[in-house]
Amino acid sequence: MGLIKPKLPDLDYDEWRTKSRMERVKPMVQDWAVNGFGPPESVYVLYVLKLFLYALGIAWVTSLTPGISTLSHIGDWWTEPILLQKAVVFTVLFEVIGLGCGFGPLTLKFLPPLGSSLYWLRPGTIRLPPWPDKVPGTKGSTRTLLDVGLYAGVLASAAWLLFSPGTRPGLAGTSAGLIDPVRTVPLLATLGLLGLRDKTIFLAARAEVYLPFIVAFAFPPVDMIVSWKLTMMVIWWGAATSKINHHFGHVIETMESNSPLVRIKAFKRLMHRDAVHDVRPSRLAVFLGHAGTVLEFAIPLALFLSGGGLPTKVAAVGMLVFHLHILSTLPMGAPFEWNVFMIYGIFLLFVHNTALGLGDLIHPLPVLALAGAMEAIVLLGNFFPE
Repeated sequence: MGLIKPKLPDLDYDEWRTKSRMERVKPMVQDWAVNGFGPPESVYVLYVLKLFLYALGIAWVTSLTPGISTLSHIGDWWTEPILLQKAVVFTVLFEVIGLGCGFGPLTLKFLPPLGSSLYWLRPGTIRLPPWPDKVPGTKGSTRTLLDVGLYAGVLASAAWLLFSPGTRPGLAGTSAGLIDPVRTVPLLATLGLLGLRDKTIFLAARAEVYLPFIVAFAFPPVDMIVSWKLTMMVIWWGAATSKINHHFGHVIETMESNSPLVRIKAFKRLMHRDAVHDVRPSRLAVFLGHAGTVLEFAIPLALFLSGGGLPTKVAAVGMLVFHLHILSTLPMGAPFEWNVFMIYGIFLLFVHNTALGLGDLIHPLPVLALAGAMEAIVLLGNFFPE
């Protein structure tokens, strides 16, 4: 594998093209078992650069907020909750434009490296309404000017929210304030309406992950912090719940085989029963999948309940390693920004604001209702995926 040259399977491609589909697939799968996707090294450099620009973009936009110092003094203001507010909105905008998950060669998009906004700003392209027979005014599969207008409204309202000042009092000990929750209404409304006409855009915005954070902008500062903690808990537990199945071992073997940092082919072969004759997941891969699932349930719970001190720090390091490992494998599908976002949330919410918990809630019912609604959606999706 070179900087611009991919690592291709060692085949006679003229002969390979004459074979049946299964005969063509077999050597490709065998090659993946030890070489992964095999893109040029420059592809990985592209993703690392994109991730750096994502984090830099959040910090730069936040540094423009009144009450926040310059970017060079980020060490003085990284604990301001408005930074997480801006990070949430920036991430939604980043994702819904098409620069986040689903971007680039690791998602089989080459030139151009994204679709998303290139399609969603064009009338006549395909849309997928979630409930066309149940929600009036959503039937049809062709994008109209209304859909384009709603999508443009999502982009504009997210940008407006992103550059909002902190006009609302924040937590004690902070200076930049918080975003006025009224400013979230245009984004929530346009994205909600657009989601009823095209579920693809709603999911591309990672709305199920980030919208609960934005809804919590309306809570008092302490309640907002606790709500964000609960939201992260539900995200972790929801992700862990999705791994309780019979196929997650296949995910582990594929992800580890594709890791650009793991260059020892002998280790990659350990992920398979037999890297040549039986590429189903090995017992080790299945065990690692189950172990990761248990940790994704247990460590966040410890993080939430530990209340500070060494236990909190150990749990925080545990989740840091968890997310860094996912990032290090550069998995197909490219969910990189989410991992960076969660890492920042760990240190702001659970380490810096470790003292705030359920007992500090001023209005517990809306906070618990939001967390309960998120968990209910996860459960309903698992039991009734249709």
